[in-house]
Amino acid sequence: MNQENSEVPATPKDFRSLFWLGLGSVGVVYGDIGTSPLYAFREALKPIADGGILREEIIGLISLIIWTLTIIVTLKYVLFLLRADNEGEGGTLSLLALLSKSAAGHGALLMILGLIGAALFLGDSMITPALSVLSAVEGLKLVTPDLERFIVPISAGILIAIFAVQSHGTGAVAKFFGPITAVWFLVMALGGVFHIADDFGILSAFNPWHAVHFLLREGFLGIIVLGAVFLTVTGAEALYADLGHFGRRPIQWAWFVLVFPALVLNYLGQGALVLKHPEAASDPFFLMFPEWALLPVVILATAATIIASQAVITGAFSLVRQAIHLGFLPRMQILFTSETHTGQIYLPTVNALLLLGVLALVMLFQSSEALATAYGISVTGAMVVTTIMAFSFVRSRWGWSMTTAVALLSPLFALELVFLGANMLKVHDGGYVPVLFAAGFTVVMWTWRRGTAILFAKTRHADVPLAAFIASIEKKSENAPVSVAGTAIFLTSDPETAPAALLHNLKHNHVIHDRNIILTIKTVNRPRANEEERFLVEQLSERFSRVEIRFGFMENQNVSKALANLRRGGLKFDIMSTSFYLGRRKLVPDAKSGMPYWQDRLYITLANTATDPSDYFRLPANRVVELGSHVII
Repeated sequence: MNQENSEVPATPKDFRSLFWLGLGSVGVVYGDIGTSPLYAFREALKPIADGGILREEIIGLISLIIWTLTIIVTLKYVLFLLRADNEGEGGTLSLLALLSKSAAGHGALLMILGLIGAALFLGDSMITPALSVLSAVEGLKLVTPDLERFIVPISAGILIAIFAVQSHGTGAVAKFFGPITAVWFLVMALGGVFHIADDFGILSAFNPWHAVHFLLREGFLGIIVLGAVFLTVTGAEALYADLGHFGRRPIQWAWFVLVFPALVLNYLGQGALVLKHPEAASDPFFLMFPEWALLPVVILATAATIIASQAVITGAFSLVRQAIHLGFLPRMQILFTSETHTGQIYLPTVNALLLLGVLALVMLFQSSEALATAYGISVTGAMVVTTIMAFSFVRSRWGWSMTTAVALLSPLFALELVFLGANMLKVHDGGYVPVLFAAGFTVVMWTWRRGTAILFAKTRHADVPLAAFIASIEKKSENAPVSVAGTAIFLTSDPETAPAALLHNLKHNHVIHDRNIILTIKTVNRPRANEEERFLVEQLSERFSRVEIRFGFMENQNVSKALANLRRGGLKFDIMSTSFYLGRRKLVPDAKSGMPYWQDRLYITLANTATDPSDYFRLPANRVVELGSHVII
């Protein structure tokens, strides 16, 4: 999907493909940033509204918005980060997986940063649906004030409906995402064009000096305004996260041809409207439209926010799947809603947690105005993390010198730190919410990673080397176990030692199968494993083989399907006479382990909630045998 420029002339088919992919990206990639005009300019005006708003303040504010979109979204994401891909895939964890290959002494730091970035995105996945739907439904109070008391219930109902349909998949609905969102951008652009004529002086906002002058003039108040201005770029992370779905060129074309011009025109129109009618500052977006168009615009805005919510929910599903495969979260049930598109997935546990979080936010904050204060920290925090990781990327993967990397990225990093600082001022007003979300998610992922490493180390010392075990078991003696027909497949995370399930089966049943396969599932640091390296088969003895199956972190780990392909490749065994042996551990906390007692308890809780490995790896349920043991952690 990540296409490079070529000297071969583009064909009409190429243009058609680019058009439809670009249109699709408008709905999925730009749905979130496309709803920002509903509230961003309104919130940016509030800190400077006391005592009236001066003309130069409005022009300076619009200039800030335009140049924030230009620097952060256009330069950083559209032109730069979209090229920093992991075999066509983007996103924080995808970048972390790529960098982990070449991390020289700072792998732990990169891991922590990657986890924080992923955690902030998950927090964003809760805040975005709540804020977007609330801001759209609030347009009803302009249609008739009597509807104001129904805004929260209607918003909650829409959000419940959005999460309720996730299990059915988004394939059918997604076909309409692009066109509806494209219409939304066109409507925003037309509304802006119509009102620019209110005061053509707003066009001077293209001069960046007005943005600089605004910040110098306002001082500390300008820093507070920056926190609201950053709301204009919410959803920029989706550009990078959804790279693998559409490819670089369609996303870039959609931005330059439709999205960026529409956003700029709309913000210019909102600014010109407030210049002519200062009273419109209370809700400049909806007041751009005539009274007869209010209800259709509210309906269209609601549809756009639903699409934006859907896009970020889908992004959360994909991120959690990556985290599971990379070892940052326990196994969860992953349901596939499409037979042809593996990216269309549904995670019931994640869906339920997101819904509870979103409804809690709606009930707690009650309005988009109150919730907007909580939004910026998660967005700016994720962007700062991405910039730091991008620095490591250009150094290790593109071979940039330290001087070049610092010269080009430090201004961007400094700018984002200013925005982050501006948003941190709103911690007491609701900004604590994304901080708590991110901290909670980071602790969970770090605990699982650390606990898994400790568990592996604790069980390793008691393990029997596989080579020594095979040598002893193959000896002919009177005490040799009974040989039984069929094939036994033992799943293990450590292919160098005898699986616990094999030892327990031998201890309790005193039998050994004619064929024994030691199977390890490995996730490579790439989105998809190459078919030529999918399998590694090693014959250890007459009765023992060692098999490694490799999956990418974006792939479905369907072991049954992989084994069927392996049989066709030459490893012969009858699936009907094959049994799968799994080891199940009962974990017991130990205050003297490598983690505090509370973290032990958290790890054990996470382990207990993990989905059954036979379901996760798609093993035939009637051929699975589980053997358990107690482990002190």
